[in-house]
Amino acid sequence: MSNNNPYDNKQGGEQPKMPRFNMNWIYIIMLAGLAFLAFSGGGEALGAGSISQEATYTKFKEYVNKGYAERVVINTSERTLKMYVKSANVRDVFRMKAKDVGSNPYVNVSFGSVDKVEDYLLAAQKAGKLKDYDYENKDNNGLMTFLFNFGPLILLIGVWIFFMRKWSGGGSGGGGVFNVGKSKAKLYEKAGELGITFKDVAGQEGAKQEVQEIVEFLKNPQRYTDLGGKIPKGALLIGPPGTGKTLLAKAVAGEAGVPFFSMSGSDFVEMFVGVGASRVRDVFRQAKEKAPCIIFIDEIDAVGRARSKNPSMGGNDERENTLNALLTEMDGFGTNSGVIVLAATNRVDMLDKALLRAGRFDRQIHVDLPDLAERKAIFNVHLKPIKKDDSLDVDFLARQTPGFSGADIANVCNEAALIAARHNSDHVGKQDFLNAVDRIIGGLEKKTKVMTADEKRAIAIHEAGHATISWFCRYANPLIKVTIVPRGQALGAAWYLPEERVITTKEEMLDEMCSLLGGRAAEELFIGQVSTGAMNDLERATKSAYGMVAYAGMSDRLPNICYYNNQEYQFQRPYSETTAKVMDDEVLKMIGEQYDRAKQLLTDHAEGHRQLAELLFQKEVIFAEDVEKIFGKRPWVSRSQEIIEANAEQDEPKLEDMPDVVKEAQAEHERNMAEKEK
Repeated sequence: MSNNNPYDNKQGGEQPKMPRFNMNWIYIIMLAGLAFLAFSGGGEALGAGSISQEATYTKFKEYVNKGYAERVVINTSERTLKMYVKSANVRDVFRMKAKDVGSNPYVNVSFGSVDKVEDYLLAAQKAGKLKDYDYENKDNNGLMTFLFNFGPLILLIGVWIFFMRKWSGGGSGGGGVFNVGKSKAKLYEKAGELGITFKDVAGQEGAKQEVQEIVEFLKNPQRYTDLGGKIPKGALLIGPPGTGKTLLAKAVAGEAGVPFFSMSGSDFVEMFVGVGASRVRDVFRQAKEKAPCIIFIDEIDAVGRARSKNPSMGGNDERENTLNALLTEMDGFGTNSGVIVLAATNRVDMLDKALLRAGRFDRQIHVDLPDLAERKAIFNVHLKPIKKDDSLDVDFLARQTPGFSGADIANVCNEAALIAARHNSDHVGKQDFLNAVDRIIGGLEKKTKVMTADEKRAIAIHEAGHATISWFCRYANPLIKVTIVPRGQALGAAWYLPEERVITTKEEMLDEMCSLLGGRAAEELFIGQVSTGAMNDLERATKSAYGMVAYAGMSDRLPNICYYNNQEYQFQRPYSETTAKVMDDEVLKMIGEQYDRAKQLLTDHAEGHRQLAELLFQKEVIFAEDVEKIFGKRPWVSRSQEIIEANAEQDEPKLEDMPDVVKEAQAEHERNMAEKEK
């Protein structure tokens, strides 16, 4: 389309641009005109530019009797009057020439009684001493008169300007009532400018392979369309918080080099009816114009929650209308060729089934918590900008952070750097990272908490009980360290390396339960009384037991039965009161057996437990090496150790063994780094 505006057409030389029209000038001109009318032509300009002087009431009567007064104006509210002097008598009153006093010089007089002044002026008028007199309530030419007359109008104009600027966005390019239906998506015309590629996403190799085909299609669609293939309309990234779902979506856009629309599910939600649906249509309209492109909707559960099946539950019609618009745009009568929708959520169970079907989100990509090898790769990424100690073992850090997400690992690295800086260190060492892990998991160390020797010894006996039981239970998590230093709400803690199991057996769960009950059992055996320190242990053991009985079918009286119910609005338990009683009995039996087992193990190793508790009482923090010196080497090799040994035997993956997309990303990254160095 050609441009017919001669001021916008830059062909044939740079043309001068016309100044932009601004409504503020109209407002300024209107206010200036009102002020001019008020002060100069809005009323009688009597006394404008003229001089005045004060006079007593007696002097005023003298002037009137001599015939000096031309006109008198009475202000009854202020009990004052103005006597305008005849031009012929100016010299007698002001002792000045007529040209020096202005056109309407007057004398200002204060009086007491209005009635007496009126009687006097009426008599003077009959006697021919005064031509006429008039009344005024306020000064017609003063500021107060202006505000009284035009104040409401000015206020109305000001309020109108304020709301007009707010509704139209106020020049900020933002919302407002006229733009409320516009999309709030942030557009990156060249997603490569984000500087994020697959190389920046450590770990998550499975998820990266899932989205590589989307990148390939955006780069080379002819390769797929020639065979009759169609572009995937959408991919849903599912996983716990902090696992890198948003980072992976940005990496896809960065690798593909296409426009990238980024927004949150909450951006569609607004107080106005119909706004959410309008924003959905607007963002897809923009995306079609920029195709091929990617639309990324973070936290899509805010708008894609399952629609209510029961109208009496008071469903949100506005949210459902927004969801219907999203469903139509993703798979409506029109075609969105070249538009791929990426979405992320950690609440996939809340999403509407119509949104999850093939044809809308063709792929569901699970982005899980990283395993041991992936945590090592993530540490290598976040340790690059940190001045770390050369002797730092990344494998050791990966083993110390089980269950950590990518965001948690980034937080560990940052917290370790802050701790090292707090101690004025030149580099970040191993102990700084250990302190950072303790700080994130357990909370801030409470150095000011005062405990008696008996309380400290009781806590040491309790934690030593956990350590002893976990050492002799085959499937219990391997011990890392035990501490009685208060952190957060805990007075002490035993740190374990959880086994990263794919499935969990009944024996493994029973060993974990026995280990949890070791602290309470140690208190009963070696102190003679129990305390509230085992509340968290009992809570976890009880939940685990109920899960085994009610969900996993691992009890003797209720074998192979699962009472799990995932209905959203189900207010009845899927079992009878009799079955509930059986469940309670089975849970009590299971926990009782493991508690007796824990006491038996502690009795068999009472001397070792005593030494361990005494060592913990003295040092406050002990490690697995200290436990090994007392009890000897642990009889069983943990699964984590098997994985570590297996990974140690394998070589690092080579670049030539990687997929083509990763090779291209590596080459592109190296070229960009070379250009930056130049």
